[in-house]
Order: sequence, then structure tokens, then C-alpha cells
Amino acid sequence: MFRELALRPIGGADYLLGAAQGIAGWLALCRAENAGATNSVVEIFGQALLMGSIMGVASLFLMGAIYARLASRAGRTAARNQVFHVLAYGGVPLAASLVVWIFTALLTGEATFEKVPHPDVEGFVALLLRMQFIAYVLLTVWSVVIQVMGLSEIQGLTTRKAFVLWILGQVIGILAALLLFILIATLFPNAVTT
Repeated sequence: MFRELALRPIGGADYLLGAAQGIAGWLALCRAENAGATNSVVEIFGQALLMGSIMGVASLFLMGAIYARLASRAGRTAARNQVFHVLAYGGVPLAASLVVWIFTALLTGEATFEKVPHPDVEGFVALLLRMQFIAYVLLTVWSVVIQVMGLSEIQGLTTRKAFVLWILGQVIGILAALLLFILIATLFPNAVTT
């Protein structure tokens, strides 16, 4: 599949998939930060649409550049658009988790974005929230598997080497994001709240 996409330029579907992945990631971050305790569902989804979309597409560009560079350092050649396609289309399960987030938010409201549900939350809602979290984790793992297989296919690596390459790229991406955060916090101290 990824070899067929290799000849295509980066297109609208790639951007939409990246944006959907970013939105799903932003919603997961909102749950981790207990945003449901202070924000409404509409506010959380509004932020996710704006910031998550931007961050999702930006992360595809950043990670595409990182993986293309790592491939060239390993003696393999992978065009940036090939890696971009792998990351975008490999994230389809993660993008699909957005549907689960929406239905869960419609049924449970702000409780969807709370770390720990209130003690007065009824059993059905608590069960639904656990099932939603499990579905999100499984879909994320599925996305990782597809991305590793895609990197293996476009770079001609064994799956094990592609997995090591994927992990190395994630570590570099996290370090780059951390450095960017520190730079922003240093230059604009009022812009970053912890």
C-alpha cells in the first residue's frame, strides 16, 4: 500500500488524517490534564479543532523530516513525502478514535475529560469511560504497528529495525518538542502556564 502512495505528492487526505490525529491527541491530553473539571465539552472540542489540527499537521512535517533524516543516516533513502504518507495513513486507527471520543462526550459530557470520574458518576458512565480509554489505547497501538510496517516497507528494513527506527524518531521528536517548549517559556514567560 505505501509503495503505491510513494509516487503521490502530499495531498489533502494526508493533511486531514494528520489533523484528525492531532485532534484525538489533544482530546487525550485534555483528559490527562483533567480539563473536564474546568472547561465545557464545547470549549474542549473547540480547542482541539484549532490547536489539535495545527499540532497534528505540524507533527507530521516534523516527524517526516526526522524519519527521512534517520533513514538517510542509516544508509536508506526515503523521500519525505513517503514518510509523510506512512505517518498520515498509518495513523488512520488513531484518527478513527476521534469518533469514539465524540460519542463518549455526547453521552457523558465533561466526565469524558476528567482523569478520575466523580464518585457520584453512575456505573454505566464509569464503564463507558473505561471502554473509551481502552479503545483509544488499542487504536493508538494499532497505528504504531501500521507505521512501523510502513517504515519497514518503504525503507526495506526488517520489522525489528523499523521499530527501533520508529522509537528513535519518537525520542528525537519528544526532545525537539521539549526544547521548543523551553524556548517559548523562556522568551514568553506569560504565554506558558503550568
